[in-house]
Amino acid sequence: MTSATRSGLIVPLEEYLVHEVIMGMLSAKYGGSALVDRWVQDHQKDAWRKQAKASGYRARSAFKLKQIQERHKIIKPEDSVLDVGCHPGGWAQVAVELVGSKGKVVGVDLQSCIPVEGANLIVGDITEPFTQQAVLDAIDTEVIDVVVSDISPHITGKWDIDQAVSLMLVADVFDFALPILKYGGHFVTKLFQGIGVEELIELVRPHFQTVKRFSPMASRNSSSEVYLVCKFHTPKRGPDWEIRPAFETALEERQGGPEPLDDVEPAKSTFTIRKRNTPKE
Repeated sequence: MTSATRSGLIVPLEEYLVHEVIMGMLSAKYGGSALVDRWVQDHQKDAWRKQAKASGYRARSAFKLKQIQERHKIIKPEDSVLDVGCHPGGWAQVAVELVGSKGKVVGVDLQSCIPVEGANLIVGDITEPFTQQAVLDAIDTEVIDVVVSDISPHITGKWDIDQAVSLMLVADVFDFALPILKYGGHFVTKLFQGIGVEELIELVRPHFQTVKRFSPMASRNSSSEVYLVCKFHTPKRGPDWEIRPAFETALEERQGGPEPLDDVEPAKSTFTIRKRNTPKE
């Protein structure tokens, strides 16, 4: 069957032509409005899902990791990989393919996954000591080559809260993973753009030779989602290497300091307000 390429996807020529005709009709009717953009985004989502299903991947997010790998070459054969936020298993599938039979893939998530052949998937909260120990036991080596994280918090629907919690979660993953990431290792994590992102990136930079933002084509329908690609780990020495405490301090400074305490006694002052005398009519 004849085919054509659209947004990195190989699609049948008939589907491509239908897409072009519909785009022309929508643009003519709505003049390139947001409705057309929304239609394109939804259509692309469906296209990635179809290609994921056809390729045997559990979710279209598998193509995000494949595109990160294609651009940044973070995983090599025989590597050991920690996949944080591994549900439903698409990234673990890709990681297993990349490391080969002599590599190792360990995944962790709050939700259980259907087993992925070649990967050890753990159910638990990566911020809890019990789960962290289970992950260390599964890795069974002093250091790991690569950490990939597609983790997201439980969504409340309130963007500012969800985005802030997401960044704190990313900071927690860094603090767990950096001590076990080998010298020269790589770390990739999802971020949601917003307040605090720049502060977090600046705290991460001293730990790696290069830190770059990357938006895979498979996730471009979400304008706030971006991946931080940190390459060539150079462990930071000293007592202040942790990301989370420094990040919390940076956010407090950004907001003008910590919130005032409710039970503070009012201080006495000699300042008084004097009314200006105005002549009577």
